[in-house]
Amino acid sequence: MERSTYDLWVGLFVVAGLVALLALAFKAGNLGASSIGSSYVVKANFDDVGGLKVRAPVKASGVVVGRVTSIRFDPVRYQAQVTMKIGDAYRFPRDTTASILTSGLLGDQYVGLDAGGDSVMLKNGDTIHLTQSAIVIEKLIGQFLFNKASGGGKSPSSSTAKAGGL
Repeated sequence: MERSTYDLWVGLFVVAGLVALLALAFKAGNLGASSIGSSYVVKANFDDVGGLKVRAPVKASGVVVGRVTSIRFDPVRYQAQVTMKIGDAYRFPRDTTASILTSGLLGDQYVGLDAGGDSVMLKNGDTIHLTQSAIVIEKLIGQFLFNKASGGGKSPSSSTAKAGGL
């Protein structure tokens, strides 16, 4: 009888662990309950979206107000077009700025909205014209190394060496 009770507790522990791993996987993949109720769609064009993914959060002042629904390349403008679904409870002025930001140093990317001062609000299907593309860390490192290699980082002068000393 003791052996079956022990096996039952071990089985429950394993099932609880699997459920926790599944919940973590959904959270990491932004697959959890992301219902924002009724919403409206806005678009924004970016030169570079970096690692932005579909279902990435759209935040304003750190609060999730929507989700990215699609990312596609516009062959006419040669830019990435990001489509976002914003909750109806959150209205933004027409001169709102959209930026692609990173959570932490190497975290996931999201779209950040900074409200403008226009009295006319964005409507379903509108496009945000003021955008700031993602900062790609690889490009920054490449530029830094290129500047160092081209003489941007000069060696210290030899004036500090002792005269006549070895």
